[in-house]
Amino acid sequence: MAARLGRIDVPPLSREFVEQGRFLYLSDFLSADVTAQLIAAVAAVKAEVNRNYLPGHKQGGSVSRHTLDQLAPFIAELYRSPALIGWLSELSDERLQVSPADDPHAYALYFYTRPGDHIGWHYDTSYYAGRRYTLLLGVIDESSCRLDYELHTREKGVATVSGSVQIPPGGLVFFDGDRLRHRISPLGAGEVRVSLTFEYLTDPKMHFGWRLISNMKDAFGYFGFRQVFRRGAPGGTKRGPGRGPERV
Repeated sequence: MAARLGRIDVPPLSREFVEQGRFLYLSDFLSADVTAQLIAAVAAVKAEVNRNYLPGHKQGGSVSRHTLDQLAPFIAELYRSPALIGWLSELSDERLQVSPADDPHAYALYFYTRPGDHIGWHYDTSYYAGRRYTLLLGVIDESSCRLDYELHTREKGVATVSGSVQIPPGGLVFFDGDRLRHRISPLGAGEVRVSLTFEYLTDPKMHFGWRLISNMKDAFGYFGFRQVFRRGAPGGTKRGPGRGPERV
């Protein structure tokens, strides 16, 4: 990872990131080897996918960081890669940190496997004291789904710019979650799409009340109560709070 990132000229990408309202898309980011390991992780967690449906907003499947820690630890290792965090920090001109160990959204896989799976227009709202940046990585894309987005929606005096991209395996989208309005268009029949998100923070502090709201949102809308509140191995073994593996 360090060698690959070292070959990327960051300053022009950082300027593009800022000009686009803190948004960047790269169609070719991960190496073929890393992408292959992510695809293997998808196979390892298929039995643990939690499907959910919120009328008028989203339909699909999700696997939280707590289950990934048990069944696909490579994802946790990639998330905590010092080279990756350093590169993203340079790109964003922020001192980025990993999310707390009890945050099920810190890294997660999202499965679009049934016709109509989608997520409607939204922001990746941060409940933390600081900003929350989303790194979206393509893993499997045998679909017509697109990431539709709107830039500059919260910048006064700046015209909104609309765009749409399809994220291939190994592709990257990186953005400030509170600034990018975006959606994933509905999946067609016979299609499959799986993506991976990493969430990085500028300040990991969060008020207890906001943590409760965030957890309830994740339980109902994404991972289910077992993944969010039990945080144990698949099958329900309970762990103490905040005891996810810390891999470097």
